[in-house]
Amino acid sequence: MIARIIAQETDAQFFSISGPEIVHKFYGESEAHLRKIFDEAGRKGPSIIFLDEIDSIAPHRDKVVGDVEKRVVAQLLALMDGLKGRGKVIVIAATNLPNAIDPALRRPGRFDREINIPIPDREGRREIIEIHSTGMPLNVDVDLNLLADVTHGFVGADLEALCREAAMSALRRLLPEIDFNSADLPYQRLAELTVTLDDFRAALCEVSPSAIREMFVDIPDVRWEDVGGMDSIRQRLIESVQWPIKYPELYQQAGVKPPKGLLLVGPPGVGKTLIAKAVANESGVNVISVKGPALMSRYVGDSEQGVRELFHKARQASPCIIFLDEVDSVVPSRGEGATDSHVAERVLSQFLSEMDGLEELKGVFVLGATNRVDLIDPAMLRPGRFDDIVELGLPDEAAKQQILAVHLRNKPLAAAIDVEAIASRCAQASGAELAAVCNRAALMALRRAVQQSEDSALPQAQTVLVEQADFDRVITEMFADEYYQ
Repeated sequence: MIARIIAQETDAQFFSISGPEIVHKFYGESEAHLRKIFDEAGRKGPSIIFLDEIDSIAPHRDKVVGDVEKRVVAQLLALMDGLKGRGKVIVIAATNLPNAIDPALRRPGRFDREINIPIPDREGRREIIEIHSTGMPLNVDVDLNLLADVTHGFVGADLEALCREAAMSALRRLLPEIDFNSADLPYQRLAELTVTLDDFRAALCEVSPSAIREMFVDIPDVRWEDVGGMDSIRQRLIESVQWPIKYPELYQQAGVKPPKGLLLVGPPGVGKTLIAKAVANESGVNVISVKGPALMSRYVGDSEQGVRELFHKARQASPCIIFLDEVDSVVPSRGEGATDSHVAERVLSQFLSEMDGLEELKGVFVLGATNRVDLIDPAMLRPGRFDDIVELGLPDEAAKQQILAVHLRNKPLAAAIDVEAIASRCAQASGAELAAVCNRAALMALRRAVQQSEDSALPQAQTVLVEQADFDRVITEMFADEYYQ
């Protein structure tokens, strides 16, 4: 788009070249075609030659097998800065793989300047959304600043698709009223149609950031109110994750660097993954979920390359959260259970350098969860990598009551349910076990209602009602007497 604007704004001749136009099947024709374009541009100068996707016609010569590509690169080098002057010809090239281009092109005299076009920041996203929504009938509830806040990692094409999908969502509301067999259209309804904020929310479910599309995860709708009994831990997570995103200027004034990582430690079932889901949902930033076995490869170097690409994409889509569940399988302690391939040790070394190496990690927060912190390498547990280690224990009486209240709020309960008694009988129970108690009790009530429906002549009159006896029976089945007494 920038190249098209330059051609339109200047009076220079514009020549656009793509890779397949250059390459011919006969020996020497590719170079001759390239010389012809530069000769014509020199005669009609001042001229602009635009090479789109230059990595396809000027790849790295050490990594190319075919002779055609090598000769094309040599011809392009000679035309851009050889014995013969280039004249009034400006060469503009575009690529999204700059490291795949031959390094001889990337020097002054050939490509004098390299302009990196980054992913737009908040103000850039707002301006792009404003441009693409100029002709749209926006409702008064549409706040462009809010849309710019929640579209982290979106490039210009993503934002254009977002506006288009929002408009399509508004049109779908009108489609049932249109009779396509009739020549008449409801022009009055078309004139009154507006694109609302809900249309943009629906479009956000359809459009994901291009930079992390292959790593994008659909975040479950878990809110802080769905997490019971962890008020202090919740506050620490809000300070570590949400505050650096919402108040970066305050961190700069205080001279404080935001934390790079946080590790959740605790026995199974205490809610480590649930907290991570709530943090990801409430913070409103991009989330990349990493599974340890997915990073491991049998080929030498593939696993480390996967880690590099992971952090590279997270930096592109910053602010971003990388969630490492069961982190002990990804970064185990060195020297324990090592095999001949040493894949785990190389992956660990790559993680250590990515999180706190020469290249600073900005806008990326690493959230880990494990129930075996003793298996993690000590180098990962120091400040600068995992800055804070939060230990989650089994819930106390008040926390158990809050967890039970969360899991019982959507269930049809009888009037005589005693939540305190249920919590007191579930001693040493984790959050997952409390959730299982509630689900099993509701399932028993469901079985009773189904049985009554089959025995009754009026099955539709039966309702599901969870009683105290259901909880007593489930607790007796799940916990041994010496366990909860």
